[in-house]
Amino acid sequence: MEVMFHSSSFLIPTDKTSATRYAVVVLNQNLPRFTPLLWEHAKLRLCADGGANRIYDELPLFFPNEDALLIRNRYKPDVIKGDMDSIRPDVLDFYVSLGTKVIDESHDQDTTDLDKCISYIRHSTLNQESSKLQILATGALGGRFDHEAGNLNVLYRHPDTRITLLSDDCLIQLLPKTHRHEIHIQPSLLGPHCGLIPVGAPSAKTTTTGLQWDLTDTEMRFGGLVSTSNLVKRDKITVESDSDLLWTISIKKQDPTRP
Repeated sequence: MEVMFHSSSFLIPTDKTSATRYAVVVLNQNLPRFTPLLWEHAKLRLCADGGANRIYDELPLFFPNEDALLIRNRYKPDVIKGDMDSIRPDVLDFYVSLGTKVIDESHDQDTTDLDKCISYIRHSTLNQESSKLQILATGALGGRFDHEAGNLNVLYRHPDTRITLLSDDCLIQLLPKTHRHEIHIQPSLLGPHCGLIPVGAPSAKTTTTGLQWDLTDTEMRFGGLVSTSNLVKRDKITVESDSDLLWTISIKKQDPTRP
């Protein structure tokens, strides 16, 4: 079985290997403290509808000693896409004046704003040129649970696309059953709390290495055992399962944008 490698090097400001290999999607929740870092190194920057309000209102707060207008000009989204029911008119007008591309898909009520942005990235020329960009979605966790569930569903709708859901507290990725997974941990940034969760279908056999409570051909299902509140014990975690799993790990509270 082919091995899929996972890394969170995008949280390391001095790491050049991950630069410009990902796209950022900002959703309508509080911006994580590392948003400026992700934004500066992204190949493509999108706001999902009301995510544009967050960039406009909250990004200047990361730079209290600089002029807010200069920050808003510097951190301009390339694209704003969604059903456009949350973005404020003043924010929309501001970014349109800067040349941001706006795509109104209010006719489509069957997919989430995140899904709409993922579709744009997958079909973009930059995605083809960059051998399939990884997608980092900020503000994807927290707030209303139905929104969170919708964002998790996006991972399952696009299992062949590397998508990471991010908040200040944790990240979530899908581990497709088609691969054996090798997850490389930066201990200064991530952990120790982690989890492996079978959403959508039970797992008859899951095997791991590198965790406090490793699994060996273990059955996991809702209503039975799920591997929540586990702990990372090594810098490399391996996971193999007969079912797609959600991998989640905590992000440490110190500012990862500082060396």
